[in-house]
Amino acid sequence: MKKLAMIMAIGIAAISLAAGTCFAEKIVVAGSTTVLPIAQKTAEVFMDENSGVDISVRGGGSSVGITALIDGNCDIADSSRPIKDVEIQKSASNGRDPVAHIVALDGIAVVVNKSNPVSRLSKKQVRDIYMGKISDWAQVGGKPGKIVVVSRDTASGTFEAFGELIMNKEKVLPSALMQASNQAVGQIIGQTPSGIGYVGLGFMSGELKAVEIDGVMPSKETVLSGKYPVSRPLFMYTNGKPQGVLKEYLDFIKSKKGQELVETQGYVGLK
Repeated sequence: MKKLAMIMAIGIAAISLAAGTCFAEKIVVAGSTTVLPIAQKTAEVFMDENSGVDISVRGGGSSVGITALIDGNCDIADSSRPIKDVEIQKSASNGRDPVAHIVALDGIAVVVNKSNPVSRLSKKQVRDIYMGKISDWAQVGGKPGKIVVVSRDTASGTFEAFGELIMNKEKVLPSALMQASNQAVGQIIGQTPSGIGYVGLGFMSGELKAVEIDGVMPSKETVLSGKYPVSRPLFMYTNGKPQGVLKEYLDFIKSKKGQELVETQGYVGLK
């Protein structure tokens, strides 16, 4: 009888443990590599403070995240651009209702290798470089040498924002090196003295040098004031108004503590 009682006790404990696992609150976040560090850091702290919550975070690009939300494969879509009309139409067809939550502000820094003497460019010069009209650094006051153009790929919200804010929807030259993440762009520019690229402020490093755009350097102050001409909000999208633990997590990100975490990752907080 004692042996039977022990077996039953172990079984009940195992069932309880399994039930606890099954009923753990789970949030799946996917999308923008620009918003990724914000999602990772805030998820880490939120889970530390809420032991029954499991938040899974992955990148892939803004378009990938929004598609996952439309298809019901994630709870939050990170995006560094506003949702497109065609995506809203697809959402409606799938019975989904994307709701935007601004979680931070960001400046898209146009960057060169730290050894490059060029320190300022106009929006037109950057656009002409990315269109191929300017192909040598000597044309913009630098040392003679072919410009290596590095861009984000078309799945990127940063690519979309750069296209709106700098390119006036003109196409990037076909020879540009298209990269899937901010980290990849930064790595190439850090290793390429003749390169030019663009990254979110949170991805600046010692190997990169941000250049002034139309006389304004990207910074928290110039982004908040609206003076920096390549600034944008960063989004998290949910299906409908968030409820329960999903709302708690988003409220945490927008809280004073959450916005402090946003700034530790190199972005501009809302408060």
